[in-house]
Amino acid sequence: MGWLTNVLIENKTFENERLELTDKDSLYFLGPNLMLRNCTVVLKVPARRLRILGARFINCTFEVKQELTNHQDWICASLKGCRFKGRLSGCDFGHWPEYGKGPEYQLGSIEDCDFSEARLDGCRIMGSDPRTLRFPKWPCFTILDPIGHSRQLNSIEWPGRFGLVVIEDLHTRPPSTRAITYHAPSIARRFETTPEALRAVVEKFDCIVY
Repeated sequence: MGWLTNVLIENKTFENERLELTDKDSLYFLGPNLMLRNCTVVLKVPARRLRILGARFINCTFEVKQELTNHQDWICASLKGCRFKGRLSGCDFGHWPEYGKGPEYQLGSIEDCDFSEARLDGCRIMGSDPRTLRFPKWPCFTILDPIGHSRQLNSIEWPGRFGLVVIEDLHTRPPSTRAITYHAPSIARRFETTPEALRAVVEKFDCIVY
C-alpha cells in the first residue's frame, strides 16, 4: 500500500456544493469548524479513510456508493434535515459523548433526518430522539428504545439464533441507545433463519418500525 494523501476539509462553510470523497488513496478529514448546508456528499471510501471531527450538516444528501461499515464517526457530526442513500452497516449516529475523549464527541446530534432510501444493518441512534427520523421500510426493521423494551421483546421466541445472540443481550447495550435498525435478509443469513420468519415476529411489536 502506498502513502495516503490527507485531505483536510475544515474551517469552511459550503452551500449548495457537491463534495466527492471517492479517492481510494486519500484520508479525508471533515472538520473541525466545518458547516455544509444543502450540499451533496458522495462517499466511496471505507470507514477507516473517513474522519469526522465536529462537522455540521444541514439539509445535506449523503450518497453512499460503497457500503460504509462500522463507522462510528457519525457521532462526531451534527446532522439536521439530512438524507442518506446507500448501504450502511454497524454505524452509529447521534449524541454519545462517552464514546471518546475529544471535544468533537460532545457535538454529535441527529434530528429530522431521512434514511428511507438507505439500507441499514446494525445501525444505532444514540442519545437522540428517533421519532424525528424516517427509517427504511421492510426488509429493514427498527427497534425503538431497545433497552426499555428488552423484557417485552424477550417474551416470545425469535427464529434462528437472532433471539439468543441479539435480543437476549439488548439490556446490555450502552444506556444512550435509542434505536437499532437491522436488515432482515442479512440477519437471516447470519442467524440461520428467513426474512419471512423474522417478519412474523416483528409484526407483533408496536416498538418495531418496519
